Amino acid sequence: MLSYYLGIKVRQGKEALTLGQSMYALKLLERSGMAECKPCMTLMEERLKLTKASSTAKVDATLYRSIVGGMCYLVHTRPDIAFTVGYVSRFIEDPQEDHWAAVKRLLRYIKEMVDQGILFPKTSGSRLQLTVFSNADIAGDIDGRRSTSGVLVFLGSAPISWMSLK
Repeated sequence: MLSYYLGIKVRQGKEALTLGQSMYALKLLERSGMAECKPCMTLMEERLKLTKASSTAKVDATLYRSIVGGMCYLVHTRPDIAFTVGYVSRFIEDPQEDHWAAVKRLLRYIKEMVDQGILFPKTSGSRLQLTVFSNADIAGDIDGRRSTSGVLVFLGSAPISWMSLK
């Protein structure tokens, strides 16, 4: 029986199939130096507006790229972070202190919700159901007036749930 696939923990039960990346998330926190950070319940500050023309100090671009890239992989089982990961990835070319602060806030959220994942309930004899999630900011990029958006589409016999996998 499949239990891990490309770092994604797969649990197949009689009632549901679950996908999670809690071990990967913990390794990401360690790699970023945030393993002992205080967790928080929100992804980012409300109405946060970052710009490429920031006047704050530069940060280690290699570490920034590594952590943001790792969070891109974590999005596979954590669609709740997709928008914020897309937002902080705008600054991957020349990251600065305020950009890194937003990444650290996201890491604190990941620590709070480390055991979250996707649950696919099993049902028999049901019709296929389309489930779609989306999020967007319209022209939210201060520098280029670009929008950030994300879409997640499931086709199955039951609605997909988002839940703690503990």
